[in-house]
Amino acid sequence: MAASSKTDSRLEVTFTSELMQRQRSSDRGAEKSASSAAGKSKVGELIALVTVPLVLVLGNSMIVPILPTLRRELDISAFQSSLVITAFSIIAGIVIPMAGYFSDRFSRKAVLIPALIIYGVAGILSGLAAIWHSYWLLMGARALQGIGAAGTTPIAMALVGDLYKDGMESKALGLIEASNGSGKVISPILGSLLALIVWYAAFFAFPVFCILAIVFLLLFVKEPKREGEPTRLKPYVHRIGEIFAKDGRWLIVSFWAGAASMFILFGVLFFLSNILEDKPYAIDGVRKGFVLTIPLFGMVLAAYITGSVIRKNGVLIRWLMNIGLGLMVASLCLAIWLTQNLYVFVGLLTVSSISTGLLLPCLTTMITGVVEKAERGMITSLYSSLRFIGVAFGPPLFGWMMNISQRTVFISVTALSAFTLALVLFLVKPSKQVK
Repeated sequence: MAASSKTDSRLEVTFTSELMQRQRSSDRGAEKSASSAAGKSKVGELIALVTVPLVLVLGNSMIVPILPTLRRELDISAFQSSLVITAFSIIAGIVIPMAGYFSDRFSRKAVLIPALIIYGVAGILSGLAAIWHSYWLLMGARALQGIGAAGTTPIAMALVGDLYKDGMESKALGLIEASNGSGKVISPILGSLLALIVWYAAFFAFPVFCILAIVFLLLFVKEPKREGEPTRLKPYVHRIGEIFAKDGRWLIVSFWAGAASMFILFGVLFFLSNILEDKPYAIDGVRKGFVLTIPLFGMVLAAYITGSVIRKNGVLIRWLMNIGLGLMVASLCLAIWLTQNLYVFVGLLTVSSISTGLLLPCLTTMITGVVEKAERGMITSLYSSLRFIGVAFGPPLFGWMMNISQRTVFISVTALSAFTLALVLFLVKPSKQVK
């Protein structure tokens, strides 16, 4: 009986041990499955977030290659054709702060989804205006599209700040800037390819991209829950004032640097798009689209790498901003004398674009880190607003300067970039670890 009891006891221990091993194995399997699901969810979330700036940037960059054709078809001046970019951007710049406030008061997606719907509908109206050769209807449709644009990328940047922290936040913001740049890379080619069907086809492509972005946002992005009551306007404005009282000096300079870099980037694109079709280059259509992508590809690569490596490192951020602006000054200065050789000229413009790719993720990381979630939408919106204004004034001012001389263009932007470098060098000094 004793031997039988001991045997039963050993069997019970063995059985219990096997059960525990199976349970541990099951737990590990569940953990791996949960980890895999979480990983897939994060990938989907990031894809959804980067589609928003991709859609936004198509609004201007895809139109740039067809501006000379638009000018001929509608029988308008080069200045009037540049206003097709300006109408979109200036309205967006004005409306963006309001979109930022509403996203802070209610939710990010409550602004993002309607904004994308407006953006797509306005694209259809723009296409109809082009078919009817109605310049003023086109201008009105582009202004409406600017209202939609106001609720896209700036709010997506604020949402990134809500969803991620530390190194992951800077990496996600780098992806946002890289997506922004990627849109600029593919847009000239895409616009040129669509123009092979009919020159105004690009306008009708906007709704397609907007629908895709909406679907991704609804499927993959789960916005963090808000705590407390919705922010009222008066205390909200007071807190924004406190932020500027504390950090206004470097914030304003950072806003200026972002606006100046976008002014130069879109002005250069407008300049390049116009001169490529003239002698001695005589490059048009899809070939011109590919040439326009070369500087922009440099920007995309630089933005992605910068966003991946800075990881809120304030010392590295400061170095990269100043190096980027220094390279911009040098490349634009050399372009004053070296515009005749296309290879050298495009190479210099590519260096300038790489400089922009170094600068923008650094500025975005600092700006989104300076505020808490409750005011983040407004601060990122003000920053984006000024960037849009930079885009708005780039093409018309470059067009005006081109009527004087090409050298005037590059003397002016060299001086602008040198002034911006001096401001950033002396006034923007992030702490060793950015918030």
